[in-house]
Amino acid sequence: MDHSILEPALAMVVLTFVVWVVMYVLRLGYISTKKLDVQLLSSPEKMSAALPERVNNAANNLKNLFEVPVLFYVLCFYIAVAGISSEILVTLAWTYVSLRALHSLVHCSVNIVKLRFTFYFVSCVVLISMLFLIYNGAQVG
Repeated sequence: MDHSILEPALAMVVLTFVVWVVMYVLRLGYISTKKLDVQLLSSPEKMSAALPERVNNAANNLKNLFEVPVLFYVLCFYIAVAGISSEILVTLAWTYVSLRALHSLVHCSVNIVKLRFTFYFVSCVVLISMLFLIYNGAQVG
């Protein structure tokens, strides 16, 4: 059975961990520099209100990585378990991961919404394309 579809899924896991680390580096750096009382950050709402947007962007991106990408993980797992072997699906999966990485890069840095949305939208089209190919009988290995 071909498990190459799980490699892009693992790359998404790595991306999620990278964003998680970036979030904590930014948060802890800001909290330490400004000497904030951490009790003032006791809920997501309080944290968001107390920290500037540039610090909150990584946290918002991390939340994004637990939304639509969950469907990507399910599709990759299904492809692997069903024994579907398709170069086009693997290529689309890597394309999805690349687009999500670009989305994260923009979201955690310059946060240009139109650019970020473009990466998000195209990644969703890629994900829907993967589902369409699976539904319409991609080659079973």
